[in-house]
Amino acid sequence: MKKLIPLVILVMVIDFIAELIGTLTFTLGTITISVLPLVFAVILGIVFSLIPSGFFKRLYSNDRVKFAGKYMIFIMLPLMARYGADVAPKINEILSIGWVFLIHEAGNLGTILFGLPIALLLGIRREAIGSTLGLGREGELAYISEKYTLDSPEGHGVLGIYLIGTVFGSIVFSILAPLLLAMGFDFRAVAMSSGVGSASMMTAASSALVAIHPAHAETITSYAAASQLLTSFIGTYIMYFIAVPLQRFIYNHMTAKLDKHPVQEAA
Repeated sequence: MKKLIPLVILVMVIDFIAELIGTLTFTLGTITISVLPLVFAVILGIVFSLIPSGFFKRLYSNDRVKFAGKYMIFIMLPLMARYGADVAPKINEILSIGWVFLIHEAGNLGTILFGLPIALLLGIRREAIGSTLGLGREGELAYISEKYTLDSPEGHGVLGIYLIGTVFGSIVFSILAPLLLAMGFDFRAVAMSSGVGSASMMTAASSALVAIHPAHAETITSYAAASQLLTSFIGTYIMYFIAVPLQRFIYNHMTAKLDKHPVQEAA
């Protein structure tokens, strides 16, 4: 445990700096973009790892990196509790239109139907299993880490997408939500669609919506949290029973044609 103390201190320092920076909001025309502290925390973590100093190289040792990857799933548990707390005030309204929330779950298969073939055509193989199972958020991260470990090519794929989504995903969603409003979509519909399985993307989208419709802040937050909660819960079953078999079929079918034989151990 003594070896982990420097890692804990580093995390606290990064978190402190990110919270000091806070959420930066700026406007491009009619679009409000919010950059969350989570984005700054990831960027700081990457910057510190690139410092050519013996101290930081020792700080980012393989043992500490493996520990962080193995137990990262535990930090997701408080998020689930927070989603439940946000949903509770609007539970009756949410249940009355609950079936609408279920439809957007089908969208999570898009990464397999479109992303996986492109990845395979680009020459990516086992890494594509982790990077195209979904958006590479908490659910996919947990599944890949349990089945393959984060040190595997599949683990590298899901981690890469996780980091890219954290840095750029929230910025994209900050732009996308106001853009959909400008196209005529109801703010409740946009709030529902923001729960794609990523806490940072959902928060970025809902924050942008709240900035435009502050009078409906509670409704927007509740709808977004309910959507996120359903994605995390129901999306897990869709991943296990639909996404994984579909991915296995496409992966083996395409690799059989591209490489003349399927890579069974990666499916």
